[in-house]
Amino acid sequence: MPARGGPLVLVPTPLELRHLEELGGFPGCVLARCGFGPVAAAARTAELLARLRPPRAWLVGLAGSLGAEPLGAALRFTRVRLDGVGVGAGSAFRPASRIGFAQWEEGEERIEETLALAAPGAPCELLTVGAASATPAEAAARRARYPEAAAEDMEAFGAALACRLAGVELGVVRGLSNRAGERDAARWETHAALAAARTRLLAELERA
Repeated sequence: MPARGGPLVLVPTPLELRHLEELGGFPGCVLARCGFGPVAAAARTAELLARLRPPRAWLVGLAGSLGAEPLGAALRFTRVRLDGVGVGAGSAFRPASRIGFAQWEEGEERIEETLALAAPGAPCELLTVGAASATPAEAAARRARYPEAAAEDMEAFGAALACRLAGVELGVVRGLSNRAGERDAARWETHAALAAARTRLLAELERA
């Protein structure tokens, strides 16, 4: 059970957490799992924020590359977009905002499918999905629908929404372990990607 302390670092899965701890973790931070997928990430992040009241939160882990960046690299994202909540599928999909709904609406606040993340620099978009691309064709279709997305993950939008509602800034760093649509784990660069993500986040924590 995580204890109160410094910045909260969220990690989705036991595999990612184990690798990051073996690499040395994040000294001075509270390290906790947020769960797999957008629903678990939103629920667990909200619970941790309410209990620990951290000054800031980070999400770190793996992502599937939708762009040209090399595997084993790490990116810090400036915004996250949600795919799959709305009507239809594939080329017929329409997001909730296109049919008159928001992810959250209260007073003047309206949260649709995109949330800004705590990050400086050039725009870098992460796409949160309910199911990772299973084939290169699925990944290509996602790239066509979301040409600005550099990678896909399954937790960032859920964690970002929980942080937004709690008034806590969230930064997201992901290591690129595989090309989106590549399901053969033997071709993945899991260790290198997590090592790069840890190095990048440590540098961001040092700057902060």
